[in-house]
Amino acid sequence: MEIIILVIYFLSLCILFSFGIHGLILVYFYRKTLKNRREKPEMQTDVPMVTIQLPMFNEYSVVERLIRAVCKIKYPIDKLEIQVLDDSTDDTITLANKVVDEYKAKGYNIKYIHRIDRSGYKAGALKAGLEVAEGEFVAIFDADFVPNEDFLEETVPYFQNPNIGLVQTRWEHLNEDYSMITKAQALALDAHFCVEQQTRSNADFFFSFNGTAGIWRKATIIDAGNWQADTLTEDLDLSYRAQLKGWKFIYLNEITSPAELPQDINSLKIQQFRWTKGAVETAIKLIPRIFKERKKLTLGQKLESFAHLTSNIVFPFIILTALLNIPVVFIKNHYSGVDTFYSLMSIFVFATIATFIFYTYGQKTIHADWRKRLLLFPVFMAGSMGMAVNNSKAIFEAFIGKKSAFVRTPKTGSAPATATTKKYFSKLKVSSVVVVELLFALYFLFGIGLSIYYLEIAAIPFQIMFLAGFGSIGILSLKNAFKMRREAKLI
Repeated sequence: MEIIILVIYFLSLCILFSFGIHGLILVYFYRKTLKNRREKPEMQTDVPMVTIQLPMFNEYSVVERLIRAVCKIKYPIDKLEIQVLDDSTDDTITLANKVVDEYKAKGYNIKYIHRIDRSGYKAGALKAGLEVAEGEFVAIFDADFVPNEDFLEETVPYFQNPNIGLVQTRWEHLNEDYSMITKAQALALDAHFCVEQQTRSNADFFFSFNGTAGIWRKATIIDAGNWQADTLTEDLDLSYRAQLKGWKFIYLNEITSPAELPQDINSLKIQQFRWTKGAVETAIKLIPRIFKERKKLTLGQKLESFAHLTSNIVFPFIILTALLNIPVVFIKNHYSGVDTFYSLMSIFVFATIATFIFYTYGQKTIHADWRKRLLLFPVFMAGSMGMAVNNSKAIFEAFIGKKSAFVRTPKTGSAPATATTKKYFSKLKVSSVVVVELLFALYFLFGIGLSIYYLEIAAIPFQIMFLAGFGSIGILSLKNAFKMRREAKLI
């Protein structure tokens, strides 16, 4: 039994190590291909017709802010169509119609499209809008975005190359300084965009449309098989299908689109669950097709696509490593002949170093105060460990083929809580996931005591991080749920 525990622990560490080193590989390609950034072409005199789609569902707090920001985008009004794709069932319908009518009276080609059945969720709404879209190109913004006025001026010129199917911009964060939760999210997203997206674009690897803040060639979407709702990440799915068809994507790191980050832990869990489950569903759907492709893809492109689509698999192995960490401490102090094994495991510390380097580049690329921001790295690491239970549940559901609804990420915006939002607060429940997180925290409290008893000093920092991660995520989840319920009663 002891050998089995050690072997499973070692294999789990190998999985985590491989993805940590993958981050270092991306940093290598980042440095190697940074000079490959594309120069912006001049805007054409005769600009093409563009449709901007705004998919939403019960977004009362942010819908007005979004529509007004989109209507400020600089582009010839006779070449711009705006579609408000609203599947709402609440007062968002009334508010959205009011704002749409206001801009329609000003001469804007803006349309309110409301669906009753919400079939296909976001993918279904986008597909329905595409069927009647007037534009040759289609830009998409989620409800929590506030696009800059120059968005189309900065992106449309790249489509003069007929092979370009998508231009994606970087997310900027409206509320990064709201809390430690939003700051940690910003750290993660900056690395995703500045290192992952930029590197994959520059190195000619596949990368994904981020679901928003990008603009598609309409013909690309249709050629790739249109929006499909069989995964929770319709954006990732369509992106890979389009690139498998031969379309090229461009990522613009210097062009930003401001957006609101989830401000509380339960909203973040909803978002992460959807992203994680959808990514695994897409991996199951498309990885066989990627590796069967013989003519269009290099081995390097296939391997990078595999690493990209399967990266979320680390979460169950985080849990496995966490659970076995304490038995491993016990085995080390009660059984002889395993010292070589423990010496070998010390190399896995390099995975943590590699991860730190990866996030360092994410901050250095865009922030002058990157050193200060990196002080949040331990908080981010602990939070990532703490999210492992929530995200592992998403992974297992994807593997067994369990389908779930597209659950919107709650947004705050600038609107005060009203009777319209009250029902969303009152529906919040304490998930069984929270119970598991709190039990894990107690488990590592015991583990720290055990390591102190055996003087296993090297194990204590990791156990403290697991304790902080699972404990903080669990406690914040409980605190937030109870807070929302109290506020709902006061409205």
